[in-house]
Amino acid sequence: MCASVDYDVVTIGAGHNGLITSAYLAQAGYRVGVFERRDIVGGAVSTKEVVPGYQFDLGGSAHILIRLTPIVDELELDRYGLTYLELDPMFVAPFPDGDTVFIYRDVDRTANELEQKFPGSGEAYRRFIDDWSGFAQTMKRMFLSSPSPFQLGRQMIFGPSSRLNWKNELRHILRPYGEVVRSYFDEEKVRTPLAWMAAQSGPPPTEPLTGPFVLWHPLYHEGGVARPRGGSGMLTQALRRHIEAHGGDVFTEAPVEEILVERGRAAGIRVNGSIVTSRAVCSATHAKETFDHLLPDAHRPDAADGLRIGNGFGIMLRLALDEPVEYAAHPGREARVGLQLLCRDMNQLHGAYGEFLGGQPSSDPPLVAMTFSAVDDTLAPDGGEVLWLWGQYFPYELSNGNNWDDIAGRIEERLIDQFEQYAPGTRDKIVGRLFQDPEWLESRLGLFRGNVMHLEMGLDQMFSARPALGLSSYRGPVSDLYLTGASTHPGGGIMGAAGRNAARVLLADLS
Repeated sequence: MCASVDYDVVTIGAGHNGLITSAYLAQAGYRVGVFERRDIVGGAVSTKEVVPGYQFDLGGSAHILIRLTPIVDELELDRYGLTYLELDPMFVAPFPDGDTVFIYRDVDRTANELEQKFPGSGEAYRRFIDDWSGFAQTMKRMFLSSPSPFQLGRQMIFGPSSRLNWKNELRHILRPYGEVVRSYFDEEKVRTPLAWMAAQSGPPPTEPLTGPFVLWHPLYHEGGVARPRGGSGMLTQALRRHIEAHGGDVFTEAPVEEILVERGRAAGIRVNGSIVTSRAVCSATHAKETFDHLLPDAHRPDAADGLRIGNGFGIMLRLALDEPVEYAAHPGREARVGLQLLCRDMNQLHGAYGEFLGGQPSSDPPLVAMTFSAVDDTLAPDGGEVLWLWGQYFPYELSNGNNWDDIAGRIEERLIDQFEQYAPGTRDKIVGRLFQDPEWLESRLGLFRGNVMHLEMGLDQMFSARPALGLSSYRGPVSDLYLTGASTHPGGGIMGAAGRNAARVLLADLS
């Protein structure tokens, strides 16, 4: 250890990726300091009692991608208070006409129920899973490695791919994901929930080169869907306890003002007017904040001008209810366990994106509903329910001179009206609420222009081009500056792969 500095590594931002990087470093014996501007750790993976008696997540809620990584086991997070609750069924799609589609962890159970309801669909589902399980495994390995062209090429060439010949495989990968599901499924009520899940990455079903967003669907059956008991933020609370148990420091209400650069290397940070020195700096904030606000102008990379942040993405309405949700199509508890995919058909998804392109909030938004109090009694009082409604697509910058302060109340009611089509009577159960529009996401969570993925998840900003060409190895534009978070490979979502990948690069360099 170097005694002339305060820390071996200082981490800017206590989102889950920054905490994961710091936890690996602390576990390896390095002295780590984490500095977070908010009053709690977690960033977009945090939980607060917003309504008395009700625990609200402030960002991501469903833990899917992190289940495909070894992070929880490698960091032994169960020793630090993290307990996962399995969600099965993983997804449910109720329809206004009374039909309900369930997707369970078990492929055979899912396929059998689909076959009974829509003859031919179960067989098609098995074929889809079988065809793309190998490709999905390749994608998982790509997520868990640094995105150099060599590594990506090696995975694509030597890793197991799909069962299709290379021409058909490439054709599906290059297609819009809406066309991929259409090529496998004739039944609209089967392809719509698959496409709606793929849309959670951002691009619409018509965008070319987005096939992989649906082709990694087999991974859901591998890792499953889960929830930390006590709220999504229990993941980041466990990470904080891990870091502190290994001798690290985590500071909240400690906004970083500047990355100190001396003789061409990151030498520390300025925080609350004080200087903290280090051997290396890891920035886990949005790439725009790192490049535009924390780095001295002389070291700002030219690539910072080309970051494509987009114009918002979605909105969230979090509701406290005094009674559980009851779906007209399937009143039982089973429909309240997993993610509830409320999208009538592909036309609804296309329509919402079309309005978004015109700077208008969707007049008929598809929703993802979450009622995790069905499996976790710590989230609401006895007999109560938390209901969270995620809607797409909603622009940050509105057309016709409108702003979110003017329309927020109207859009809140629109989301409730939309949900009432599936679960009548829900409005009468509401006892509290929190509305998170794109401006709220920017001002409270640092998600510029309301994009929960930090940067658009198009091919031009994926893999070796995330956040930009030349900056994709988790190393910043100056020596001893490292990057992690949703702005880096593999992007947004509760996965932690960016944090783990950055830690592996840092550990190699430090040693």
